[in-house]
Amino acid sequence: MARPIWTGTLSFGLLNIPVKLMSGERRVDLSFRMLDSRNNAPVRYERVNAETGEEVPWKEIVKAFEYDKGSYVVLEESDIANAAPDHKESVDIDTFVDLEAIGPEYFEKPYVLEPGKKAEKGYVLLREVLKRTGQAGVGRVVIRTREYLAAVVPKDDALMLLILRFAQELVDPADYKLPEGGLEKWKITTREIDMAKQLIESMSSKWNPEDYKDDFRERLTKVIEDRVKSKHVVRKPTADEDNLPENAATNVIDFADLLKRSLEKKGGGKPTPAKKAAKKTAAKKTTARKRTGRKSA
Repeated sequence: MARPIWTGTLSFGLLNIPVKLMSGERRVDLSFRMLDSRNNAPVRYERVNAETGEEVPWKEIVKAFEYDKGSYVVLEESDIANAAPDHKESVDIDTFVDLEAIGPEYFEKPYVLEPGKKAEKGYVLLREVLKRTGQAGVGRVVIRTREYLAAVVPKDDALMLLILRFAQELVDPADYKLPEGGLEKWKITTREIDMAKQLIESMSSKWNPEDYKDDFRERLTKVIEDRVKSKHVVRKPTADEDNLPENAATNVIDFADLLKRSLEKKGGGKPTPAKKAAKKTAAKKTTARKRTGRKSA
């Protein structure tokens, strides 16, 4: 069960809706460790003093801002705390705007707002009104210690909180060399426009995000699995691992193969001719023993 990032309120006007801020994305990136190619030992990151070359303990590290090349101003934890916003654990909607008026370049990261106990009515009210009006609630939200600009939008049965970029974070496209002018300036004919429309129509379909997968991650995962199966792995065995049974469920063993072998040992697999013959022989021996026992009696 996912845990909320914080539990607070979604407020606009005098209406306060208790909500939980839940993550709206799942990170599936493959992470790698750096090894020394000479002995495959992990490479550590160390905090080293640039002048003395000695490692610096965490307790001696402070935060500073480089306001000029080589010139720093040191900030205390109290300075950062004083600059932090006061309204924490809340989404404060300042205004409502048309959702279509927010350009795609402003959207950054999704969250899900889950209603608190006995807050379903206000939650559904805001969700359905936003659906009917096509609007989004724009305001500010504090996540951990930083304040963000955010939009509250409806999505099926959920209210989504979408982190927005501030205008100062965006690059003006006019800063780049772009082709100005319209169709006439670039001598684009009506026939070319019609052919482009036909091509787009022939390639059009309904948006289904499930049709798109991270092919690179899948291919890389396959490479890793093949490496593990071919024993091209760097694994430092521990003292306990030397005494593991053959069918131990470690992270390296193929679980499908392990389950298959377990079923075969318990007789869950398909009987082979050899197994059938063995069963018949055992049955004959059992019958003979029963007959002999009756005569003796």
